[in-house]
Amino acid sequence: MRRAVLSLLAASLPVSAQAAEKPNFVIVFADDMGYGDPQAYNPRSRIPTPAIDALAAKGMRFTDAHTASSVCTPSRYGLLTGRYPWRSRLPVGITQSWGLPVIAADRLTLGKLLQRQGYRTAAIGKWHLGWDWPLDNGGYVSDELQTVNPAAADREPLGRRVDFSRPIRSGPTARGFDYYFGDDVPNFPPYVFIENDRALGIPAERMPRHKSQRAGPMLLNWDLWAAQPTIADRAVEWLREQARSDRPFFLYVPLLGPHTPIVPSAEFRGRSEAGPYGDWAMQMDSILGRIVAVLEQSGKIDNTFVLFTSDNGSPARSGIGTVSGTHTVTELYAHVPNAPWRGLKADAWEAGHRVPFIVRWDNRVAAGSTSDAAICLTDVYASIAEIVGVELPREAGEDSFSLLPLLLPDRPEAYRRNAVVHSSSNGTFAIRKAGYKLIFSDGSGGFSSPRGKPTDPGGDGPLQLYLLSEDPQERRNLAGSRAAKARELRAELNRIRAAGRSRP
Repeated sequence: MRRAVLSLLAASLPVSAQAAEKPNFVIVFADDMGYGDPQAYNPRSRIPTPAIDALAAKGMRFTDAHTASSVCTPSRYGLLTGRYPWRSRLPVGITQSWGLPVIAADRLTLGKLLQRQGYRTAAIGKWHLGWDWPLDNGGYVSDELQTVNPAAADREPLGRRVDFSRPIRSGPTARGFDYYFGDDVPNFPPYVFIENDRALGIPAERMPRHKSQRAGPMLLNWDLWAAQPTIADRAVEWLREQARSDRPFFLYVPLLGPHTPIVPSAEFRGRSEAGPYGDWAMQMDSILGRIVAVLEQSGKIDNTFVLFTSDNGSPARSGIGTVSGTHTVTELYAHVPNAPWRGLKADAWEAGHRVPFIVRWDNRVAAGSTSDAAICLTDVYASIAEIVGVELPREAGEDSFSLLPLLLPDRPEAYRRNAVVHSSSNGTFAIRKAGYKLIFSDGSGGFSSPRGKPTDPGGDGPLQLYLLSEDPQERRNLAGSRAAKARELRAELNRIRAAGRSRP
């Protein structure tokens, strides 16, 4: 069946594209970009996003796309494994500066899957899925941290003992990528570029704690403003190298922004109408534009699947948080990063996990099309597997459903997902099905107030039930008046949890 799909796809292509049956894949993954930031999603956005808008004009824009988690580490886990992150060794929260890898060594990641199909793979940007750091006694962090609690790895004494002259284990090149370049997490130590499994220099200085920056080892003269431009240049350089080869490739570009630190380059300062945050978001948009331009100039765009999305919603709303900058509250209210949804990054409410999601795939996906199907970022995994003709083993992509029926206009009814499960930063579960959404808490579960406490899906406690088609702002809690629906959704979530998978 999978090879039949490939044959049908190839038959619909120009002769030049048929010569390379396996398409290339490029994923540009923004960090903390809200649904209301791109103008393609929010005509009232005060941030020019010409590259995102152009991608939407030439591809399919999804309006009901969701991350598996509303914070970054678990969201990245879901994208690269096709599995809900609360099934991993890190069911709640994010990995810290010296935290161990979240993706198990034997898990078939998206990168490994494509490596087995002959693809050249690269991850260039923010990793934030953990490493096994070398220590000054000749051992590694894993030798001393026999714990599932990654917070223990962020202890300052441990960071002072890292030996940056030795290889770092269990990073991207051990999880499916032939090449890696980045600075791991831009606001966490160590402040140094990493290439493959080596730090590019010894971070012998110390970054003091300042606003969003955590204290820790820093390379001499480390320049926060140079980090994203350097990473963008490496991604463009790597793409140009692939343009000279017939070998298929997969490029994963996890951007540094518009997450803090907000450090727009001089060419972008003052260009948006949303303060430094808006300028920084514009810079992320420009990187997508540069990547697409390389594909177009090289002719690779004819056979490349390009995806742009975000790891979760924005942590800011008008007048507070990262958007505030130096502008007045009145000016800032003109731009709402998560418009029109309720909440912030980290929440179980919509703004925490409903994100931009755009696919351009010329000659297959209809230009300027939209889909209102409820999808999850875990679905990218099964989609790519189906495109390249891989039958997924049972122990891979457990929560991934191929989007191909939605992307190809002749069979949208074949998309098989009937429920999406979310998790917030404090471990609050939410499940959506047939227009309803049940949240297992009496609060946001994240950054918004009231935060609330998670309700055990297997026990008793406060719930929130919303019919999103009638109440997209999640203001009218129906948990009491429609108790039968709440019980139905609770049972569905518990079934998915117990089964260890949601994909049949």
